[in-house]
Amino acid sequence: MSSVQTALKTKSMHDSGFLYNAFHAKPRAKLKTQIKRKREPEIIYPESDGKPMADNTIQYKKIVMIKENLERLFANDDTVFIAADLFWYTVKGNIHTKLAPDVMIAFGRPKGDRRSYLQWNEENIPPQVVFEILSPNNTTYEMDEKFKFYEKYGVEEYYVYDPDKIKMKGWIRSKNQLNEIPHINGWISPRLQIRFDISQQDLVIYYPDGQKFLSFLELDDERKKEKLRADVAEQLLNTEKQRVEKEKKRVEKEKKRVEKEKKRVEKEKQRAEQEKQRAEQEKQRAEQEKQRAEQEKQRAEKAEADIKTLMAKLKSLNIDL
Repeated sequence: MSSVQTALKTKSMHDSGFLYNAFHAKPRAKLKTQIKRKREPEIIYPESDGKPMADNTIQYKKIVMIKENLERLFANDDTVFIAADLFWYTVKGNIHTKLAPDVMIAFGRPKGDRRSYLQWNEENIPPQVVFEILSPNNTTYEMDEKFKFYEKYGVEEYYVYDPDKIKMKGWIRSKNQLNEIPHINGWISPRLQIRFDISQQDLVIYYPDGQKFLSFLELDDERKKEKLRADVAEQLLNTEKQRVEKEKKRVEKEKKRVEKEKKRVEKEKQRAEQEKQRAEQEKQRAEQEKQRAEQEKQRAEKAEADIKTLMAKLKSLNIDL
């Protein structure tokens, strides 16, 4: 062992704050952190309470009708999340502060599957609209507790429908509390823009465009019709596409024919121009020939006149030829 090592060993034995802190303090702290992490159990947020979504077919049909029609209403908006009977946890680490609304709508949250709605993982955005469909097993105490929960944790619109009594109530948030809507019949939801009608011995809900919410079977039938319409539209599109392609080929062929005819006409035009030039030249040649003949005639007439004049002079001189 070198003198330096001996000195260090001696120093560490007498001064615990020297080598011990330098070489052991940090690893030991890290070990404590690891142990602490291992001791912290992972919190499991239950996804089910073992209870059915609905107690009877009437309640179930209403829940499905509202949920599926809202899905249809916001089908093209990827920032609206809609769920039925899904646990909504409001406080991280607390598995008891939760509720599973019959239907809930969260604006500003992406569509997609979830095992539960963990609010802290959803930018702390609570569902803004909640529906509850009563069953005979719902107690007044239970509904009061639900109301307090929704009021406390930020629900903006809360609607409760009793299919047995054909009664509906609604609440809308004002500041920090939910206030009952005085006249629910004909009410239009500020968030959803849907209208409620309970004047027909049942709850009827209308889309913003005035169409009625459809039942599950009606929605299924509508989907089939939409699929059929889509198939027919696709067939028509393919037929039109083929017709356009055929017309395109015909036009292309006609274009080539016109181009060929254009070249023929151009060639004919050039030939006609050449013929015109030749005719013009022929005309000029004929004109020149005419002028030459005229000059010849004039010379002949002059020569004849000169001969007559000469004959007259000779005759006057009594000279016979």
